[in-house]
Amino acid sequence: MTASRDRVRAAVDAAFRDEWGQVVATLIGLTGDWDLAEDCAQDAIAAALATWPRDGVPRHPGAWLTTAARNRATDRLRRDAAGAAKLRQLAVLARDPDEPPSGEIPDERLRLIFTCCHPALPFPARVALTLRTLAGLSTAEIARAFLTAEPTMAQRLVRAKRKIAEAGIPYRVPPAGLLPRRLAAVLAVLYLIFNRGYDEEGTGRALTAEAIRLARLLVRLMPEEPEPRGLLALMLLHEARRATRVDDGVLVTLENQDRSRWDRGLIAEGVATLDRALATRRVGPYQVQAAIAACHATAPDAADTDWPQIAILYGELARLAPSPVVDLNRAVAVAMADGIPAGLALVDELAASGRLDGYHLLPATRADLLRRDGRAAEARAAYEEALRLAPTEAERRYLTGRLEEL
Repeated sequence: MTASRDRVRAAVDAAFRDEWGQVVATLIGLTGDWDLAEDCAQDAIAAALATWPRDGVPRHPGAWLTTAARNRATDRLRRDAAGAAKLRQLAVLARDPDEPPSGEIPDERLRLIFTCCHPALPFPARVALTLRTLAGLSTAEIARAFLTAEPTMAQRLVRAKRKIAEAGIPYRVPPAGLLPRRLAAVLAVLYLIFNRGYDEEGTGRALTAEAIRLARLLVRLMPEEPEPRGLLALMLLHEARRATRVDDGVLVTLENQDRSRWDRGLIAEGVATLDRALATRRVGPYQVQAAIAACHATAPDAADTDWPQIAILYGELARLAPSPVVDLNRAVAVAMADGIPAGLALVDELAASGRLDGYHLLPATRADLLRRDGRAAEARAAYEEALRLAPTEAERRYLTGRLEEL
């Protein structure tokens, strides 16, 4: 049976998005070699592009890719005498390529996350390594997420893999007593994966779905910990609004989104998940962010948004997880709650500090507040600065539209 090139390409792209992390995690678990695992996973993708047009797309593409990658690893290990013991493992764990993977979310990916997030690794390396191995992001994509040069990020990934090998970091979910220490890094990884997918249309949905699945798994693994529930609630509440964020390629601000199209099922689940987390009375930053998102999601109309409550929540978030981006968001909430001049004063203070130099949302926020305050000329200059810095086409189109309105 043959398949068209377009259908094969679509199937391979889907398999890459859905199965990359599982394939790489399985091979790392079998061989302990991170570079070998990634190389063989890439070889399996290439093999799919070569053979699926002739043989047809398999019933279970992920299982096919895992088997192809395992076979490639076997060939490479066979050339290395030191690989004999690993080959025995591969033989024991071999599986038919059409057999569906067992379990809703195989444990290999969870082991991979906690290994990447080992405290022996610097925090940025933990996040970057997991994004590379679990989500399949390229080094360039990760560098953009970190606002870092690509060569710098490449070296960071190399050093992280070397550290894992040299320090003998175990490939496992840590014992219960060690879980809390790793939790902050794991949550940061999942949220970055979610945000990466949330900022992309189409293919990004696979990343957000992966992040939500893994957040659900963490909640089951750590039922007494409130922050995994807080993160899950935050993701669900954001995902509920996803369909309304962009209209014909133009970013739509929260106040202008069509609330009738928001997913009420996800909102209800997000609020219920948040309530369970808050019931522990151990509030963390993800719970506070979810509470802010819930204020927006449950308001029947933009005019009904409880801005004073949101300003208070941003103040609490600034205490728990201080950052200039949190301060910028708090400034917006203060402007909406206490008046535009109060918010503008905070934005100007933040701009003077230099902590957000080059961040497009600083001039974009200032421009919006100036526009609301009737200061059109100053708003235009700020919008033009934001347009120069905006990283996505949807944002550039939105800012261009604001300039045209002025």
